[in-house]
Amino acid sequence: MFLLDRRNQVHFAIGHRYKPCAIIFLSFPLVILPVSFVTIGQYLDHEPDNRWSPGCHQGRLPVTIKRGLMMKKTALLALVSVAATLPVFAQNKIDDRLGNSAEVLKQILAKPDEIPKAYLNKAVCVLVFPAVKKVAVGIGGSYGRGVIVCRSGTGMTGPWSAPAMYKLDVGSLGVQLGSSTTDYVILVETKTGAEKILSGKMKLGADATAVAGPTGAKAVGANDPNVDLLTYSRAKSGLFAGASLAGASLETDDDANKTVYGKDITATAIVREGAVKTTPAGQPLVATLTKESPKWIN
Repeated sequence: MFLLDRRNQVHFAIGHRYKPCAIIFLSFPLVILPVSFVTIGQYLDHEPDNRWSPGCHQGRLPVTIKRGLMMKKTALLALVSVAATLPVFAQNKIDDRLGNSAEVLKQILAKPDEIPKAYLNKAVCVLVFPAVKKVAVGIGGSYGRGVIVCRSGTGMTGPWSAPAMYKLDVGSLGVQLGSSTTDYVILVETKTGAEKILSGKMKLGADATAVAGPTGAKAVGANDPNVDLLTYSRAKSGLFAGASLAGASLETDDDANKTVYGKDITATAIVREGAVKTTPAGQPLVATLTKESPKWIN
């Protein structure tokens, strides 16, 4: 047991005698080091006091223990410094995600034959997952992080909302597409499909109807009111095409949303209830959608 005397000295209790030279810090929990170092520092710097421990290192800690304490103090300061940088690092990653999503969408929409304007105008939500990479798990798969932006209002026909963070688990589909890095864009064409996506985790093809999005001439007469989602992909090579993501799953990225908006918040509150304002990092994405499809057209 560790005790403090009236001079803020730390002592290890052995029976009823408190000997400062018998302090054992080698297994001292790190969680209480921030509090203990103040006391330890005072202990190391004070003048000898034989009243509390006569004949035992003259009231001082042994040199080896003193050095060990100073090393632990240095290590703790390093840990604190690392911990302080983690929130900044997380914010930078989210900002990069938003910026990359905006750039991917801008490049794809700049080519009218890739995503027909009619489908974009009808979309109530748009999801973008930039640079989804393969991961070597089991037989292989792909997992990515991106964003969703929806039209505001009860009927989801108003201006584009602030973006919410989302996760995409493509599974082995990423391997079948034959690219190490793939950009995905998903148009949500129905309010029902949007509500299912915003409800939490869902699987494409099972919880909502998803088909490969038509491009160019194939778009003529492809308007099916029973289709909830149109999915598109762009490989690293630049090849763009509709991509069937049936079997892939979508899920809200709650930790990332908290990082962006500074509080626990649902995707529904972000994109449908207008609970937050678009951050500077998210403005280019919203601006791109506003420019390319300012109004909902059925």
